[in-house]
Amino acid sequence: MTTHINDAQKKLGSVIRERRRASGISQEAFATEVGIHRTYIGAVERGERNVSLANILRIARALNVSAAQLFKEADL
Repeated sequence: MTTHINDAQKKLGSVIRERRRASGISQEAFATEVGIHRTYIGAVERGERNVSLANILRIARALNVSAAQLFKEADL
């Protein structure tokens, strides 16, 4: 079970990183926009954090997509 969760975190984090980079925004600027510390965003993007639903929604909003779209792109 833990491996599955870790894999899911890494997939979602990768999608978030790809979308952020595609939008041309730095990690620091993105973190400010989302209202989350830069180191937390970095940990999410590396799949090291089990990010809360509230923060997923905030991240999705900042990326101008739905949370469902992020999960779909991460194949979750």
